[in-house]
Amino acid sequence: MHAVRVDGIEVAYDRVGQGPPLVLAHGATTDARLWRPQVADLADEFTVVAWDEPGAGRSSDVPPSFVLADYARCLAAVIEDVGLGPAHVAGLSWGGTVVLELYRHHPELVRTLVLVDTYAGWKGSLPPAEVRSRVEGAERMLAVPAEEFAPTMPALFAGEPPAEAVRLLSLMSGDTRPQTLRNQLTNMAEADQRDLLPRIEVPTLLLWGELDTRSPVELVARPFLEAIPDATLVVLPGTGHFSNIEAPEPFNRTLREFCRARS
Repeated sequence: MHAVRVDGIEVAYDRVGQGPPLVLAHGATTDARLWRPQVADLADEFTVVAWDEPGAGRSSDVPPSFVLADYARCLAAVIEDVGLGPAHVAGLSWGGTVVLELYRHHPELVRTLVLVDTYAGWKGSLPPAEVRSRVEGAERMLAVPAEEFAPTMPALFAGEPPAEAVRLLSLMSGDTRPQTLRNQLTNMAEADQRDLLPRIEVPTLLLWGELDTRSPVELVARPFLEAIPDATLVVLPGTGHFSNIEAPEPFNRTLREFCRARS
């Protein structure tokens, strides 16, 4: 494990392999372990970096005032700590929103963007009624007694998920901290990054699960494709929101080819 301190917050990350840096940002209720299939497969060609965002995994808690720009600042500190220059930066779901915010504030650290089943913030990608429904669902999860807190997100997979994926998600959700989820919820519900998309000047891969119902291709990925000047959309057949662990082989192959061609 590696770590960097940002304004008193310790941010932990894994670093494996050698080659151009590939930085991976996980989604809500997960941590660096979400990227195990990618770390194991891609470290032969890239320096793969998977962080535990502030408030998750081995990293420090976040204060209630922590905003999206603070997450971006911490991710920038990780890339700078790795010390290999601009990175291929990938983010899944909530992690993709963080990665977009990183680009807003620190474009010099980003070689390419890989946006996976993500959003330009919920406000920027979803109808208002859907945002309200998700906020209400998360609030119900947060209202239970501490000993019963076990957050689960619906519709993460298109079909029967691999048993190892289920076990891993269960472990990560069991380690989720209520304050972290509340902070992610507040930031995601309020974020609208549509203004940023036309200003992205690096090659961008949109990597989506065909059957993702949380961030549908037509509702979210297609507008990204239209707004980002140098964007490529790859849709993985038969997969859902967590396409990286539902279909790791085509996911990894697509990610590898995209980054290799732009390293």
